[in-house]
Amino acid sequence: MENKRQALGRGLEQLFSNEAINISALEKNILDTTNKSDIVQLDLSELRSNPYQPRQIFDEEKLQELSDSIKEFGVIQPIIVKKSIKGYEIIAGERRVKASLMADKKTIPAIIKDFTDEEMMQIALLENIQREDLSPIEEAEAYRNLISSLGITQEEFSKKIGKSRSYITNMLGLLRLPKSVQKMVLDKKISMGHARVLSKLEDKDKILDLANKVVSEDMSVRNLENLLDNPNYLRQKPILRVSKKINTKYNFIQEILRDKIGTMVKINNKSILIPFDSEKDLERILEILKIDVDVNDE
Repeated sequence: MENKRQALGRGLEQLFSNEAINISALEKNILDTTNKSDIVQLDLSELRSNPYQPRQIFDEEKLQELSDSIKEFGVIQPIIVKKSIKGYEIIAGERRVKASLMADKKTIPAIIKDFTDEEMMQIALLENIQREDLSPIEEAEAYRNLISSLGITQEEFSKKIGKSRSYITNMLGLLRLPKSVQKMVLDKKISMGHARVLSKLEDKDKILDLANKVVSEDMSVRNLENLLDNPNYLRQKPILRVSKKINTKYNFIQEILRDKIGTMVKINNKSILIPFDSEKDLERILEILKIDVDVNDE
């Protein structure tokens, strides 16, 4: 175990031992402890994606915005790479590399670090979870891989990323969906809300039929839920949980809200705090609360 910690280094040790995971703190630690003379310019042609990169689709509009910024100001924050047999593997900064290529740049500032394959996977997953809007399926796969890699429980993981245990369970449940239905989610043909409802069913053929019905009939999540009240649709067996002892007046309401919304809702000082980590997450919460608002409106 001691050798493992030594291999991680101070930055990674701090990252994975903290109660909450913070990839920004890791990159800041690496930047703060790296001499400017050790930041090198690498040819973009020498770089290849981290093999553990979970992202399959990048937002072209956001990439273009970053590319325009790089054309004008250059790459402000160096990427982090690992030397490989041929060139370098990107550990953190995949978007900066893609945007630099779009900006017709030839080189990019980089910090070269020696990480194990396991550490590379953890960093790549964390960077995407906390900085990018992964699709629900990509997010679920990232969660599954991180839980396995870190060797922690779903409960421990939920605390580290500030989500409720039920949210993690619901996300991992998406991976039980047939691959064709997962692709519908990835292609945004069906929403996370639809996918969450479908993941509760056991019969994969019925899941596929219903997914196609959602697309063809432009069915709402509420209508899908109503349809599944039919006893012909066999659901996954519910997980029985032991109720926690209520310590304060609003604890039980707080737990209900956490399960409903899937984030670490807090009730105190006569206020309800509902945190979200991206516009996509806010849209998900608004959909659950049945609030029809376009978060992109200025």
